[in-house]
Amino acid sequence: MSEYILETQDLTKEFKGFTAVDSVNLRVQRGHIHALLGPNGAGKTTCFNLLTKFLTPTRGRIAFNGVDITGESSAQIARRGVIRSFQISAVFPHLTVLENVRIGLQRFTGTSFHFWRGLSGLQKLDHRVLELLELVDLRDMAGVKAADLPYGRKRALEIATTMAMEPQLMLLDEPTQGMGHEDVDRVTELIKRVAEGRTVLMVEHNMRVVSRIADRITVLARGAVLAEGDYATVSKHPAVLEAYMGTEATELQGAH
Repeated sequence: MSEYILETQDLTKEFKGFTAVDSVNLRVQRGHIHALLGPNGAGKTTCFNLLTKFLTPTRGRIAFNGVDITGESSAQIARRGVIRSFQISAVFPHLTVLENVRIGLQRFTGTSFHFWRGLSGLQKLDHRVLELLELVDLRDMAGVKAADLPYGRKRALEIATTMAMEPQLMLLDEPTQGMGHEDVDRVTELIKRVAEGRTVLMVEHNMRVVSRIADRITVLARGAVLAEGDYATVSKHPAVLEAYMGTEATELQGAH
């Protein structure tokens, strides 16, 4: 098995003459946390949309576990174990924390759409649900409605639901966006914990988060790869510092 779980070759997306993603060659190493970094409009989320087939590439190739998945649908790619969370927290607000995670687990029981059946069969899943909630520090809030969770805890719930689907590759899109320092620190530690033995590809703006947990970083600017390497290498790269002009450049250098 290749050391790279995901590889792209010349991945490109054009919109009426505008190139949002420009010949991106990405290699995500198995078992690593790999961050996509870049200023606003750099093409990071568009790249995620291509990898999960929410968008179709104009040209280029995507391989997962050595298999060309460029022509596959979003559902086929998810069944392969590429599971994505979104910038905006995606939970069922009127269900409890436990019920949200249980829905993710139902995928493996053959009961995904059997909502009219009794709860007894589904309750057999609850031991695993509680294990996942323990992992993300939400076990004590299992009976709370998702709508009543603070924002940072909703993101933790979303990660638990993503984990319930047993991803081989977790794609996290701006997992700390809109959070205060305390929530950022909590979610950063959470990502580090759930990434053990797994592979994570994340889009992230927060330099401090990236400096603390990313094994490898790919910096995008204007849709193209600007630099790649570990944080120490990338944070000193002249082109990266130029792309992050002003306060962001200072933050980039001082994040560690």
